[in-house]
Amino acid sequence: MSSEKLTKAIDLQHHLSESSRTRETSPLKGLQKFMRPGVTVLAGGLPSPAYFPFSNIGGQALVPESFPINAAESSSSSMSWLWNMFGSSSKKEKTQTINIPKYPNTPGELSLSTVLQYTPSVANPQLQKIMYEFSTKVFKPAYSDYTTLVHTGNTDGWNRIVVTLCNKGEAILASEWTYPSALHTVIPYGNTIASVAIDSQGMRADSLRDVLQNWDEKARGAPRPHLAYIVPIGQNPTGATMGLARKKEIYDVCVEFDVIICEDDPYYFLQEGKYIPPAERKRVAKQTALVKKAAAAEDSEHFIANLEQSFLKIDYQGRVIRMDTYSKTVAPGARLGWFTCNPMFAERLERQGETTTQAPCGFGQSLVTQLMLDWKYEGYIRWLRALGSQYEVRRDFLIDSLTEEFDMQANYAHTGIWQGTEYYSATPKAHLMSEKYGNKTMFSFVPPTAGMFVWLKVHLENCPRTVREDEEPLEIQLWAAVAEAGVLLGPGWIFSTNTVSGGPLFSEHGHFRIAFSDAQPEVMKSGMKTFAKVMREFFEQ
Repeated sequence: MSSEKLTKAIDLQHHLSESSRTRETSPLKGLQKFMRPGVTVLAGGLPSPAYFPFSNIGGQALVPESFPINAAESSSSSMSWLWNMFGSSSKKEKTQTINIPKYPNTPGELSLSTVLQYTPSVANPQLQKIMYEFSTKVFKPAYSDYTTLVHTGNTDGWNRIVVTLCNKGEAILASEWTYPSALHTVIPYGNTIASVAIDSQGMRADSLRDVLQNWDEKARGAPRPHLAYIVPIGQNPTGATMGLARKKEIYDVCVEFDVIICEDDPYYFLQEGKYIPPAERKRVAKQTALVKKAAAAEDSEHFIANLEQSFLKIDYQGRVIRMDTYSKTVAPGARLGWFTCNPMFAERLERQGETTTQAPCGFGQSLVTQLMLDWKYEGYIRWLRALGSQYEVRRDFLIDSLTEEFDMQANYAHTGIWQGTEYYSATPKAHLMSEKYGNKTMFSFVPPTAGMFVWLKVHLENCPRTVREDEEPLEIQLWAAVAEAGVLLGPGWIFSTNTVSGGPLFSEHGHFRIAFSDAQPEVMKSGMKTFAKVMREFFEQ
């Protein structure tokens, strides 16, 4: 659909917080609109670029084709993830030089004299154009007057959203398991969390409706929530991925109850496909070799079309604030990302940033901008296509390592939180446990199809231990035992919305989040061996 046929965002000003309504343009920042060629600027406290101690900055960047596109090629060829990331130091990476001069050599060229200077709380013009065009081509918002605005990473972005939209005492909707930093952002502002049940796709639309429809303002001590926080792809911590049909259901509920959606989507391009056990992987790889080869030759449009789509794709009212970041696709230390949202929200978010984070670091902006300018859109898409394959191999390696240490049984859930999904249950290998324990399930999980994490549900109800009044809950005891053995896992309770809402943190089940994003393969394998040993000892006693 062309932008000419799209309507503009509806008026959503009533969602602004009291502080956002009173926030005016920073007086000094407001002067910057007059700083144009030919104007003698004597009003600001801008240092002279002559005193910047860098004549240029740059480096050697990998080429977009550094990694293969499909996972089968990644795990078997000389370009494998093992070789590329952790292999022989004698292997020479193919790179290209990027360089940013202090002063522009041609009009409009990226330069340190501009990027390292005090700037408005928006991206440099080149990066602003890159972000807008990227959101347009990839996410295709369903209204015409959307815009983009830079931020210093999604955690900063979420903080800005909370301050801009929420008053003290208001509740915010979030999945019952979610990103801890998002939960703890709201506490100092006097906000609470309204927990929404999840399933294998993340937040449930029926639970969202139930929470909103039956909201009791007097009992809850807060008005009905008007902001929902959602991580839809590779959800942190569960790894769940939300399909477009579910997004439509949630969006319709949010339209009905006038709720703004914060779409925090850092793992969007780490969509990895279904996990296939090792015994089937080679056969499936051979059967689909021609398909994969054809997929590798597809252009970026085909690639984008085959990804799960953003909430923006169905946002015809402008009630979605999407957050993207270069943290998972370039480097976290770049501290760089952007909002895609309606222009009214963008203007208020910009005002909020003027007196806090201001603009992102000029060094990070300049390097990422120049990288994007050199790679161009097609080059960056090529890089992103390969990233998903690399993380698919990593996910497979971690699950394979667990399979080597436990007996794994594939199951299909007909009911419960994983209904309609294949999941795996792990029992100890018979020769390593006493007959007394038998073959009871120790943990179960759904292999993620995106993101960086495997979310384990630990079946502590099968652990024969009893807990004394002076002891920590079993989940903490087990987590501590694994940590003391030298393997640090994400403790499940920190991801619970009950950490903020005051509900019970522990139940008969425990949860651990295992990241497959960073550890070297031999370290990952060793870690799962240690984890298995501690599990057996813990469940035996």
